[in-house]
Formats: sequence, C-alpha cells, structure tokens
Amino acid sequence: MPQIWMTYDELATLSGCTPAEARMRAMHLSLDRRKSRDGATRVKLDLALTAMFFASIREADFDLDGAIEALQSTHRQMAELLAPTGFRARGAA
Repeated sequence: MPQIWMTYDELATLSGCTPAEARMRAMHLSLDRRKSRDGATRVKLDLALTAMFFASIREADFDLDGAIEALQSTHRQMAELLAPTGFRARGAA
C-alpha cells in the first residue's frame, strides 16, 4: 500500500473540515506525523483516508482524450512549420 502524506490543510480539504479539525482528527486517529523540511507538518493517511483520497482522484473529471488530441494536433502543426519546403518523404516520387 502506498504512503500518502498530507499537510493539515490538504487533509482538511479531503475531509471537508477546517485545518484545526483535521489536526484533531489526525491526533484522534493516532496518524503518524512528521515535520517536513519545508517546515510543514504532514500526516500519513490510514487505509480509510487513503481510499478516500484515491476515490476523490477517480471522481475528478479529467478530459484525458481531449488533452491527447490537442497535443497531437499541436505536434502536427509544429511539424508542418518546421518541415523544410519542398521536402519529400523517403521513397516518394
């Protein structure tokens, strides 16, 4: 199982509460807590919170197909602009 570490602000967003309530919840659940190098305290999510986190990602509406099509279109346009004039594909007459 992966380890997911979140700040109290991130945990509050996931849980739909305030950062202070998220901190109290982390203490109540005895979640592992560590001070990160950036000075923020992070808590390690337990199994239930990790499942909630993954569910929130699955529910997010990403238009991946649209993003891929836009990237391919941009690639074709850039390739056309960079192709030397009069260029012929190998084997073309």
